Amino acid sequence: MTLTDAQKAKIGEWVSEGLSLGEIQTRIQSEFEVSMTYMDVRFLVDDLNLALKDKPKEEAVEDVTKAPTEGNPQDGVTVEVDKLVRPGAIVSGSVTFSDGVTAQWSLDQMGRLGLTGTPEDYQPGPEDVQEFQMALQEELQKKGMG
Repeated sequence: MTLTDAQKAKIGEWVSEGLSLGEIQTRIQSEFEVSMTYMDVRFLVDDLNLALKDKPKEEAVEDVTKAPTEGNPQDGVTVEVDKLVRPGAIVSGSVTFSDGVTAQWSLDQMGRLGLTGTPEDYQPGPEDVQEFQMALQEELQKKGMG
């Protein structure tokens, strides 16, 4: 994946506007038609020596990430980190998506994120994927891994 200098400049503009990594990821997909993972966008911003602006924490976002999914699957996405890491992973855990589907996730030495344990044709919605990536990053930072 190679971005043009003009595309890199546009990403710099988005960062200066205060967009989050998730918002930048969405714009790269929609405007450049380039599919990147959240982690790829994070590395790209680092490679371009851009500094993200801290936004004040919004209460609604905090409530969604802390809400348990038990009893009401529409509460959002929850992410847990395993105390005992699965073989072949540097970190692993589980995720429950807003529709109640639970999966196991793992991050390998190459930085690839994998999901297992979902129904064969299951595809979480784009909002769930973005929320999962953000919640995962937050959980890893709490553990000193981010």
